[in-house]
Amino acid sequence: MKTSTTKKMKPQNIDEYIAATPKETQKRLRDIRNCIRKAAPGADEGLKWSMPAFSYKRILVTFAVFKNHIGFYPTPSAVETFAPALAQFKTARGSIQFPHDRPLPLPLIREITAFRVHESLGKDEKWRSPKGRMQEIL
Repeated sequence: MKTSTTKKMKPQNIDEYIAATPKETQKRLRDIRNCIRKAAPGADEGLKWSMPAFSYKRILVTFAVFKNHIGFYPTPSAVETFAPALAQFKTARGSIQFPHDRPLPLPLIREITAFRVHESLGKDEKWRSPKGRMQEIL
């Protein structure tokens, strides 16, 4: 007896990740991706822990879609720094939940991502030559 198994393929990149999500969330995911791209020009895009991720030498931010929200993961320092602006959202040590029934706070996402870029480059600056990533960004 021959059986057929259909196994879902794991996404290999952010485009595939977005395409594999429910139609009603795809625009929101494209919007958050574009917002992050603008705040982190030249960042490498890929999947980390099966989530869309943006990084230079270290991960800046990741995000993922869930049934009721988009999870945004900018590190604990960013969540702490932006705590007053995030008061209306559910947060944890290094994560923020943006509910599907509310507009994405794109200016805030952009600002948090820019903070992570600055934070990341500042930590990496001592390891870079004067012609390093910092000058590429500016």
